[in-house]
Amino acid sequence: MEIADVFPVSSEHGIGIDALLDHVTAGFPEASAEAEPAEQGIKVAIIGRPNVGKSTLLNALTGQERAIVSPIPGTTRDAVDEKVTRDGTDYLFVDTAGIRRKSKTLLMAEKMSVVMARRHIRMAHVVLLVLDSTEGVVGLDSTIAGYAHEGGRALIICVNKWDQMKGQAGQKKREFETAVRDQFKFLDYAPIVFLSALTGAGVAPLFRLIREVYESASRRISTGELNRFLEHLHFEERKIFYITQHSIRPPAFAVFTDRGGPLHFSHQRYLVNQLRRRFGFRGTPISLETRAKAKAAPRKR
Repeated sequence: MEIADVFPVSSEHGIGIDALLDHVTAGFPEASAEAEPAEQGIKVAIIGRPNVGKSTLLNALTGQERAIVSPIPGTTRDAVDEKVTRDGTDYLFVDTAGIRRKSKTLLMAEKMSVVMARRHIRMAHVVLLVLDSTEGVVGLDSTIAGYAHEGGRALIICVNKWDQMKGQAGQKKREFETAVRDQFKFLDYAPIVFLSALTGAGVAPLFRLIREVYESASRRISTGELNRFLEHLHFEERKIFYITQHSIRPPAFAVFTDRGGPLHFSHQRYLVNQLRRRFGFRGTPISLETRAKAKAAPRKR
């Protein structure tokens, strides 16, 4: 019997593994680095505390009074959605109800609106987290951001009502961004934009940024390219044989090492940072799964 393809490898040293994996997965569908949006468009959920300007932002993005705007918190109970086409890309925006603390959520209608808001976060491709610049960053903002992060959603932090900030704008932006990064240490990958949904300032560039973080979350890197990238990294904790990407939105990677158990936090963070530096992945969380490489069965004598 003639064997069509022969691949000389060294499992112990990882030699030839990337070529073998590329051959095995050659028939698998693979998204390009600039993935095209789904047929129904990029789904964008607008989330945040009550009365931070989510409905006003939806109206600014769509160019029409689609959502009811009121200074009374809790006006939006049901999610309001609107489709917009910009530069050939369809965007489906969903304005969700403001998420309150559980102790503040008393009415059943409000409880259900919060449940639905969290559901829309899970169904979205991209999440816009709206903050109120006049109130600063509060603990509930971090809780709401955690819903999007834990759901693996691409995320943009939108600091709203910036037109109401007086004084030195540049210095205040740096101070506010520092406060946001300190509060949201787990969202170091998320870009921050300063805007005014009421006046429209800073709203138009959101379309390009939404597309960018969507493409980052949809990016798939070939096994061969990942392992060429891995050759330049150094790990003292354990030996890493190879790495492969098994899903997108969020980008998820399997890291095969010489023993089981997750990587040390510092090594995991190092690997994620290097992946971002090499391949981008702006605005999206990255998932790492460590697997122990299976040992070869002993030969029978």
